[in-house]
Amino acid sequence: MRVVLDAVGKGRREHALPVTSTSYASGTATLVAAETEQRPTVLGLIASGRMRPDTGRVELDGKVDASALRARVALVDAPEVSEPEPNVTLAGVVAEELMFAGRRSHPIAVQNWLADNGLAEAASLPVSNVDPADRVRALCELAVLRKGVQGFVLVSPDRHGGEPEAWWAIAEEFAARGFAVLVIAGQASQRVVALPAAEPLEARRAGHGPRLRRLTARTKGGRA
Repeated sequence: MRVVLDAVGKGRREHALPVTSTSYASGTATLVAAETEQRPTVLGLIASGRMRPDTGRVELDGKVDASALRARVALVDAPEVSEPEPNVTLAGVVAEELMFAGRRSHPIAVQNWLADNGLAEAASLPVSNVDPADRVRALCELAVLRKGVQGFVLVSPDRHGGEPEAWWAIAEEFAARGFAVLVIAGQASQRVVALPAAEPLEARRAGHGPRLRRLTARTKGGRA
């Protein structure tokens, strides 16, 4: 699967999202920078087929098909759209997501899922208090449980704090499993995780691995 965003923009004079181009594909972790409170979510909605751009186009395997894109790409932790309520416990988030994925969501199933993913000790914490890397891993693992999902767009993981290298390593791990991963983060995080000397996690370990795409957006009309 390959998704291409070709000069997409949103809003009058592209104020909601300046013209941006990037792509992401199966087996690849892609990082793109977007600044301000609104733009990362707007870009995430467009990149996952949930919002139509005012300029440019989004292609899935060479075709414009928003419905197919929505079915195959999950939108993860986008502010005001797909982020969990901050006061809900991690166990509560897991139960809801298991239900949406058509899995058993009773308390024992939730406990088992948390234990299998090394998150049992965080079960009773409000999701807003969960360690940033654990939050990212949990929400991404839950997103790919849904039938037909082959990739995801992760929005602003840097807003929760923690080290950018931690959530980027998680993105790379999912790419190594064959998923198409697009991460939208601020420019400061982009500079940290996209250093010239950096290599994909699996490549560092075994000499090969998922292809890593650095910042691929081109913008105009302000920072994005």
